Amino acid sequence: MPDAFSEQVVLVTGGSRGIGRATALLFGEAGARVAISYKSRKAEADSLVEQLSHAGHEAMAVQADFADSAAPGVAVEAVVKQWGRLDVLVNNAGLTRDTLVMRMSEADWDIVIQTNLKAAFLASKAALRPMLKQRYGRIVNVSSLAGVAGNAGQANYSASKAGLIGLTKAMAKEVGSRNITVNAVAPGFITTELTSSLPADLLERARQAAAIPRIGTPDDVAPAIVFLASRAAGYITGQVLGIDGGLPI
Repeated sequence: MPDAFSEQVVLVTGGSRGIGRATALLFGEAGARVAISYKSRKAEADSLVEQLSHAGHEAMAVQADFADSAAPGVAVEAVVKQWGRLDVLVNNAGLTRDTLVMRMSEADWDIVIQTNLKAAFLASKAALRPMLKQRYGRIVNVSSLAGVAGNAGQANYSASKAGLIGLTKAMAKEVGSRNITVNAVAPGFITTELTSSLPADLLERARQAAAIPRIGTPDDVAPAIVFLASRAAGYITGQVLGIDGGLPI
């Protein structure tokens, strides 16, 4: 959809790698001015901005550690200061601290909930200010199959991603009358750094169980995010789109 996002400003959190990077590139191809936030991978973030810029797209990177409650608001403020508006927020930043509940520390629970869920709430709250003034906006939250079905050894991650689904549905009802939609995607097993530590036999079982028998890639997820953020999806809100190759739940 070339130029579908012409003049629009997009912020993708956790955009330096994986699903975030693929999504940022696709938004750029669609004509958006693209901002990404990153925690510590400055070289990768700068490389992405350079790649977008060389392709003729306006882009910027903002350092923001979402374990800090102030960071989401700072990231949104930086983008609005740069371009004067914010049309699309993709809450993609996330991390894992996997272990069984009986072995999970409170610190591991807290940092996953903070980074994956609370930061999305805070970023959305900050983004809604310019969106409400514009009477237009799109928020897309990156949840997970783990948030729908749960996953052993990932109680904190599953809870955070399930919370994102609840946040999505509640916000959609609050802001729909202002021409702002809020949706979520729920990827299954996708080849990213977050899934690289999963046991090989688990990934193989998932591959065999899927209707499309392969592990997904970030490029399988990015088009769905971009579509939900488009004007064409203006009558879709409060929805959760599974992107899992047809895995049975």
